[in-house]
Amino acid sequence: MSSPETDKIRFEFAQIGSVNLHYAAAGNGSKLIILLHGFPEFWYSWRHQLTALADEYTVVAPDMRGYNLSDKPAGVDEYEVRNLVDDIAGLISYLGFDSASVAGHDWGAAVSWELAGRYPDRVSKLVCLQVPPPSIWKKNQSVRQLWASWYMFFFQIPRLPEWLLSRNNFAALAAGLRTTTVKNGVFTEQDISEYKNAWGQPGAITAAINYYRANILKRLFSKSELQDERRIKVPTLFIYGEKDHAVLPQTVKGVGRFIDAEYAEFRIPDSGHWVQIEAKEKVTEALKNFFNK
Repeated sequence: MSSPETDKIRFEFAQIGSVNLHYAAAGNGSKLIILLHGFPEFWYSWRHQLTALADEYTVVAPDMRGYNLSDKPAGVDEYEVRNLVDDIAGLISYLGFDSASVAGHDWGAAVSWELAGRYPDRVSKLVCLQVPPPSIWKKNQSVRQLWASWYMFFFQIPRLPEWLLSRNNFAALAAGLRTTTVKNGVFTEQDISEYKNAWGQPGAITAAINYYRANILKRLFSKSELQDERRIKVPTLFIYGEKDHAVLPQTVKGVGRFIDAEYAEFRIPDSGHWVQIEAKEKVTEALKNFFNK
């Protein structure tokens, strides 16, 4: 893996409690940006923004617990959102910072919402991509969204999802990336090869699916889970690619009603779910403008 972008990236490990997190980093600025990926990606999801933001910041994109080279603790409950949040709060401290600007996509967005809600003093600015806060998702829930989210419920089945996703050298996962973009060629053969290397790490597929097993039913159907959700009190930007087939436009309506601070939305009409890759220049510019204000 070598390109003008990735050649500027360094790789380290951070021991956060009982979990060893692998992360990619660029830049040495006095302010920290944390970039959190979703399913089924890893730090590589943020490769474009890692280097583009590094001129003025220290930019870090971890492999979330369970992914790629980070530890993969056994047990579904290890992947509850509260544990994922504590990983990132611990990483900010490990890197020597009191707080960070945080951007998260997909599951990374879910963790970012929770991080900013629980530890507002640790998050100076918040950017979430594609996924709204749980209370907004539930308020906007529809039959169409439940149908679009079929895979979340399929992942509750033991062992079968792992077998299907892993067979034929991860053909289903690779096809899922390629066929859910608005334009062809967003994910190159080199990109798919990098993803397959990450998916092939021992235990990685089960760990990634455990995010859904540990959280989805509680977050969608438990009243107590939503009662514990804290409103966001830090400046927030929500970025949404409007041709997302997994998180529908109706599902992200009204995000601003959950924010008790400066709030802005940036919508990209010609992008789907993988917005920081599909519309990398637009997302990078939006991040720069927001973080530099």
